Amino acid sequence: MQHTFSRSTRIAVLAAVAGASGLAMVAGAFAVSTASEGAASTERGASHGRVTTEAALPATLAATGLYADFATRTIATANRPFAPQYPLWTDGATKQRWIYLPSAIDGSNADAWQFPVGTKLWKQFSFAGKPAETRYIERTARGWRYATYVWSDDGADATLSLRSTRVTAEVAPGVKHVVPGANDCRICHHDGPLGFSALQLSPDRDPRAVHRETSPAGALDLEGLLDGSLLRGYRGPTAPRIAATSELERAALGYLHGNCGGCHNRRTTLASLEMELASDLDLDANRDAVRATTIDRASRFAPAKARIAPGAPTNSVVVDRMRARDAVTQMPPLGTQLVDREGVELVSAWIAELK
Repeated sequence: MQHTFSRSTRIAVLAAVAGASGLAMVAGAFAVSTASEGAASTERGASHGRVTTEAALPATLAATGLYADFATRTIATANRPFAPQYPLWTDGATKQRWIYLPSAIDGSNADAWQFPVGTKLWKQFSFAGKPAETRYIERTARGWRYATYVWSDDGADATLSLRSTRVTAEVAPGVKHVVPGANDCRICHHDGPLGFSALQLSPDRDPRAVHRETSPAGALDLEGLLDGSLLRGYRGPTAPRIAATSELERAALGYLHGNCGGCHNRRTTLASLEMELASDLDLDANRDAVRATTIDRASRFAPAKARIAPGAPTNSVVVDRMRARDAVTQMPPLGTQLVDREGVELVSAWIAELK
């Protein structure tokens, strides 16, 4: 069944999902006024909470700088393609990604890179071989701003859309793809891009990762960032991989990292939930954190059950919520209308082998 939600409904749903500690994050994400979704975006300043006005977002995708020649769909050479090894699943969409870096990333915090002002990222979503939308993130002097460009049915143009909307592309028979609004992006993107990190760009890619993608020609990875002097101050491993007891566990933890860890980690407002699903490179702080905060830990959402019950995926709340697709229960709470069956099977198989 398709469902759309008003802004107030989405706030209530996410507050219920996150609990009291998550309410502040949800409220903050939606605090930007309706006017901020207009052509001239109003962003809150990085310091002292002052409100400042930025230049209008480009009205078309062609004007964002992605293409050297929009007519032929030729990508500008300065925009490098990349492919995370644990991609976020979005109802089976095929994705293409590019990044523009005006200067080097500050990688002194291996798990929280700081991107230079002027950084741009694009992610295109296609269904049945046709582009439906291209999402855009830009690092300005005042922080990150977000936009989505919706492709016309004939693929001739992609225009700015800052409000959530349905498009004609179907993710299943009778179920149309939902394009997020600019404020929806802020729910998951707490501080910039996801999927562009040392682990996601590791040359040691996981062969069992579900929904794994083939790296496109010229793709930028961690090795390329270091060799090209595009990452400074990085002291982490040059080929990071998730520490796991089996290849199955590595793939399952990678899936949770890519699809859940963007919110469920110790650096976001949801840290007070004490549910770590991100596989960080800071091993001293993060060692066994996923296991310690999920296995045999009572769920705050369903206290009678464990977040992960060893050997019993059907008794594990993590699996319950992955399988759910109702407004209050489903995880992730936004971005999908269908159950990721491959993801559920992978995580369930890992839980089944736990002792």
